[in-house]
Amino acid sequence: MESPAGRTPAPGALPYYVAFSQLLGLTVVAVTGAWLGAYRGGIAWESALQFNVHPLCMIIGLVFLQGDALLVYRVFRNEAKRTTKILHGLLHVLAFVIALVGLVAVFDYHRKKGIADLYSLHSWCGILVFVLFLAQWLVGLGFFLFPGASFSLRSRYRPQHVFFGAAIFLLSVGTALLGLKEALLFQLGTKYSAFESEGILANVLGLLLVAFGAVVLYILTRADWKRPLQAEEQALSMDFKTLTEGDSPSSQ
Repeated sequence: MESPAGRTPAPGALPYYVAFSQLLGLTVVAVTGAWLGAYRGGIAWESALQFNVHPLCMIIGLVFLQGDALLVYRVFRNEAKRTTKILHGLLHVLAFVIALVGLVAVFDYHRKKGIADLYSLHSWCGILVFVLFLAQWLVGLGFFLFPGASFSLRSRYRPQHVFFGAAIFLLSVGTALLGLKEALLFQLGTKYSAFESEGILANVLGLLLVAFGAVVLYILTRADWKRPLQAEEQALSMDFKTLTEGDSPSSQ
């Protein structure tokens, strides 16, 4: 049912789930900062604290902001499609830039300390996620924004774009969990099993990451919460169906 102004109201529970996802996401960022500040000495670029830039940036960029970018089409349900696309793309750009800073920080830290790069499962997954994220953004940019593919090509590619967007987000959450566990084992060693306060806080952070990922995924997979087609989108969809299936608008 549409409102008198022609705007489709959001499903009753959707705003609450979106608000809950934002509460979880901001809590994840805050707890990450608290962990690094209270137990790892904070962050800095030109010192041994440079490594701490990495987890903070990756969680802000590839977890929180990427999750928010995926929710754009659920939150902005009545705005012009192109405006929503631009916001979706800009959030991904911001996530990419912040994640890139995190990658540069950890590689630079390893170089200064003489530590080998890309030997752990976490690092392999991290590079895979980063490459997939960039490829997904570039392909999406070409198909949906500049210069923009034909409607038929966009319609065929859209399911793959949606799937890989959700998959990359979940891989980002999983990679963050791997990195968190790796950092705890390096820093605490056998103390980790003694229920050290740092380990407990980091475990809470891990659970918050899982909860944020689960809530975002739930919002994305609710078919009845998808963004409704606007008038111009419905017209294009009808034209495409007419061309591909031989139907006429009057036969519907």
